[in-house]
Amino acid sequence: MESDEHAPEPAEAGREPIPGRVSGRFRTWQVAALFVLAALALGTYFIGPPIYRAFAPRPTPPSAAATSESSAQSIKLSEKQLGLIKFATVASRDFQIEKTASGSIDFNQDTAVQIFPPYQGKIIALFANIGDTVKAGQTLFTIDSPDLLSAESTLIQAAGVLQLTNRALVRTQKLVKATGAAEKDLDQAISDQQTAEGNLNAARDAVRIFGKPDAEIDRIIAERRVDSSLIVPSSITGVITTRNAAPGLFVQPGTAPAPFSVADVSTMWMNSFVVESEIPAIALGQEVEAEVMAYPNRIFEGKVTTLGSSVDPATRRLLVRSEIKDPEHLLRPGMFARFVIRTGTSFHSPAIKVDGIVREGDGTMSAWITKDGSVFTQRTVRIGLQQNGYDQILDGVQAGEVAVTDGAIFLSNMLAGGGTD
Repeated sequence: MESDEHAPEPAEAGREPIPGRVSGRFRTWQVAALFVLAALALGTYFIGPPIYRAFAPRPTPPSAAATSESSAQSIKLSEKQLGLIKFATVASRDFQIEKTASGSIDFNQDTAVQIFPPYQGKIIALFANIGDTVKAGQTLFTIDSPDLLSAESTLIQAAGVLQLTNRALVRTQKLVKATGAAEKDLDQAISDQQTAEGNLNAARDAVRIFGKPDAEIDRIIAERRVDSSLIVPSSITGVITTRNAAPGLFVQPGTAPAPFSVADVSTMWMNSFVVESEIPAIALGQEVEAEVMAYPNRIFEGKVTTLGSSVDPATRRLLVRSEIKDPEHLLRPGMFARFVIRTGTSFHSPAIKVDGIVREGDGTMSAWITKDGSVFTQRTVRIGLQQNGYDQILDGVQAGEVAVTDGAIFLSNMLAGGGTD
């Protein structure tokens, strides 16, 4: 019985220690820790700003670059084949976050004016046509103004009355001095002369309102001849945009249509309509670049000046108006335009000319890198924005490497045809 009491348990009998059990548990905790770290990394990535995730370059680790380089395929070119391509050192460029929209050109209505006559009358002559460039003060048309005729007649009458009262005052002064005439007669003569002088000054001012200079007013008084033709000048320097005037047409101030419209065309409006989803990215003062079909290689610069107050319920779009500089007067109202509005912070990234990037048959993008100028290695890259003839490189190529900038498709075709070393 004593021997049975100290016998080992059945489950323990003959059991040997199992090698590696402790280390196996340790590996299980390692795997779990790696999963946690990976989840945290992915969470940080997806929570981060989407624009930055899309266009911010991520440097390739040296070990990954070496592995990619060793597994990539290379081509060695002959001297003749080298003449078919171009390559250069990859540099970094600034890439802007931009939005595009279509629209049309219009006159800058803030600098456009309608030219009305200051008084009613019948048009006598015209001195400008649509499309003419005029300066401020330049005559556009003349009218036969009955109001001017009345004012000039009053001027001549007032001048005659003043001359009469002047002579009466001189006679009265002589009579008082010679014969001792009553002082009241002298006082009355002085009063009449001062009243006539005031009336003449008022009449001169009335004619001056019509744009007549003092020299012409003096001529009207001296010649006793009225001129009812009223000159209507342009109030600004600009281009004639509309003309509704014709000889013999009776016109009045403020009565539409205006005989002429003049606009300052040093700046123009570009009106576009932006989809509702892009409205939060657009703000007043943002820089704008525009292109028109008439000048495909010309960029017109400006800035956003107006945002519509409401979205069109039918199209779900918002009016965005930009003021564009046009010092050479190339733009015309109604031209179709394409807008590029810079809406975000720029990214400084490696860049390769678009001719140096090839879309392969499997949909990947590739570039060709060389270290000695004769052997070229294909490198898979990830591109972002494309601006001014350059592709933004997000992954695959670093600044300072030498890449093909022209003729990359030639190398990809050679590789597809079996031209590897």
